[in-house]
Amino acid sequence: MRHGHVDYLSRHVVESGDLHTVALTVRGRSEAEAAARAFGHVGFDRAVCSGLPRTRETAELVLAGVKDAPPLEVDADLVELRGGSRPDVKSRAELIRLMNSYFERAHEPGATNLADGEVFEVAQARAVTAIERLLAAHDWHTALVVAHEGINRLILSWACGAGLRAMSAFEQDTGCVNIIDFDLGGIGNVRRALVKAVNLTPYNYLKHGMNLTSLEAIMQRDVKDVPV
Repeated sequence: MRHGHVDYLSRHVVESGDLHTVALTVRGRSEAEAAARAFGHVGFDRAVCSGLPRTRETAELVLAGVKDAPPLEVDADLVELRGGSRPDVKSRAELIRLMNSYFERAHEPGATNLADGEVFEVAQARAVTAIERLLAAHDWHTALVVAHEGINRLILSWACGAGLRAMSAFEQDTGCVNIIDFDLGGIGNVRRALVKAVNLTPYNYLKHGMNLTSLEAIMQRDVKDVPV
């Protein structure tokens, strides 16, 4: 999953400059609760999040609606792509276009997430390491992993065999669900990864009215979307 909706422009985040502390909005909690209802019949054996508040809170809300839920674990290798210096832009629309352009160049040698940010190849390697470490445990059948937009895009691009080239093609709406089925040829040895579903949104399966990208939706602040 991707964590639920957040407000990166909230007063707390703007004043502190620390995106890591951002919490779910009312909408974000509702998205996680919708996922919990969708997962109501699913038995999870493992549950992992990146450890940042927005993924932890999303995972906890999902697990609260699941019978016999496993304890929530943290894997820091799932933390979101580290961004670089804030670009000199004059509007949110310009910032969105610029950020999307970095995703589109992710496959280029040394490409980073914004100027001086984390190298996409490095971020993908650590994200895949987290998934491979989970697979190597061999003590589970179904696992819940709650991470972030960029990290999920990198994992999906790897799982479909495209390396980094497909990263920009995988939209990740807030609170979305992706389903990947792994065939293993030994402990932790991935023989085949099948991407069964991408960007499902249990709170709006048909995406009715969801015409913005997730980045556009987050940047378009709604007065109802305040942290709780």
